[in-house]
Amino acid sequence: MTATFHFVRHAMHGLVGRILVGRSNDVPLSPEGYNQTQHLAAWFRDKAVSRVYSSPRERARATAQAIATDLALEPEITPALDEIDVGAWSGQSFDALEHDPEWRRWCKARRSARAPAGESMIGVQLRAVSYLEQIRATRPTDAVILVSHLDVIRAALLHYLGLSLNHYDRLEIAPAGISTLVVGEWGAKLITLNESALA
Repeated sequence: MTATFHFVRHAMHGLVGRILVGRSNDVPLSPEGYNQTQHLAAWFRDKAVSRVYSSPRERARATAQAIATDLALEPEITPALDEIDVGAWSGQSFDALEHDPEWRRWCKARRSARAPAGESMIGVQLRAVSYLEQIRATRPTDAVILVSHLDVIRAALLHYLGLSLNHYDRLEIAPAGISTLVVGEWGAKLITLNESALA
């Protein structure tokens, strides 16, 4: 029996690449992001998907809602897919963070470092993978969509690929990027990484 996980990074918002928004909830999608959600909905239209799960952040919920509505489904919101809690770094610009030695350590040793007053990548990986395994236990042959965030998706994929969290930057996933993983008793296989619905 094989479960199919379609990971979708939330669509574009206006602060991508400039501000580490973390768990800020007042970050709406940009016009480009809303356009991406329509392409995502069209991409999944002919896929046999049974559920759509989403992070509680606004940018993820808006992405999930567009996809789910087109499939006549309702997104299921779960904290297991929530953005990593970056603690004191939340809301800071990436330019400012470059001068923080703790941030530089975080970028070099993601497996052992922790955001100040925040979460570790190991913690993120544990909650995400635990949730995926719950889905697989109850829906072992289903295909589901999981709308989440860059580091959450990276952490889950690295686990199933048997790679260290320190290799997080080997996986690039753009806003609205689709990464498909199949998992069974035999193991796991990454089918696509960062696929675009615009292609």
